[in-house]
Amino acid sequence: MIKSMTGFGRAEVLSGSHKFTVEMKSVNHRYFDATIKMPKKLNFFEAAIRGVLKEFIQRGKVDVFITYEDLTETNLSLKYNAGLAAEYLHYYREMAQNFGLRDDVTVSVLGRCPEVFTMEERPADEQELWEVLEKALREACTQFVAAREREGEALARDLTGKLEGMLKEVEVIEERYPQIMAAYREKLEGKVAELLEDTQIEESRIASEVVLYADKICTDEETVRLKSHIRAAKKELLGGGAVGRKLDFIAQEMNREANTILSKANDLTTTDTAINLKTEIEKVREQIQNIE
Repeated sequence: MIKSMTGFGRAEVLSGSHKFTVEMKSVNHRYFDATIKMPKKLNFFEAAIRGVLKEFIQRGKVDVFITYEDLTETNLSLKYNAGLAAEYLHYYREMAQNFGLRDDVTVSVLGRCPEVFTMEERPADEQELWEVLEKALREACTQFVAAREREGEALARDLTGKLEGMLKEVEVIEERYPQIMAAYREKLEGKVAELLEDTQIEESRIASEVVLYADKICTDEETVRLKSHIRAAKKELLGGGAVGRKLDFIAQEMNREANTILSKANDLTTTDTAINLKTEIEKVREQIQNIE
């Protein structure tokens, strides 16, 4: 199935005391480029997160937003720094001795000294955290891909319609070519007859001029290749998958053939048709930029 490069996905997972919310959105990009915004305490999961994203996404600039809530009643623990308290006590006593002061240091005094007691966050179980985060991430990716596929389906329908229209334009050019040659021959014979009046016209000379002109304006090779490129693009669309780059290359080739046809055109109908073809090819190229 064809996927668009724009999409959105969101998932929220609550498990035990852990709650993760993952949101992701993307826009067009030549390659896969992911920007992940999350709490610093989750930074060690970045490589694993990118690994999961690559399972679902091949192209596009993706922004991923991860929020985390720890729902435990208390995730803090009190830490006592005995070594630091001993240093405080040592210097208090030294001050009392040096200045002849009464040593009135109590436990409550020591306890109020900076860093003797500190509150520390209990380390989380990394495996437990990852299991919940991965679940939320995969659910968001699944929604994200589904959104891309819905938009991709609409793109495929639109592109298929444009390609069908382009085939008809090519057929107009092919049908017009014999008419151009017949008109040219008739015009050439008329001019020669006017110049020579009653003198008999050499058929071989007329035929030779017609062949030279036909070779100059012949677009058979270009129309055959153009039709081949159009059918190849339709085949890629039907096959699905990440075909955006290949389709872009095919569109470039189609544009090259249309330019050659236009440069050879010596007929108003052919010129108009070739211009229409170039316009449609440009529309196709713009749409292809949205395909993964």
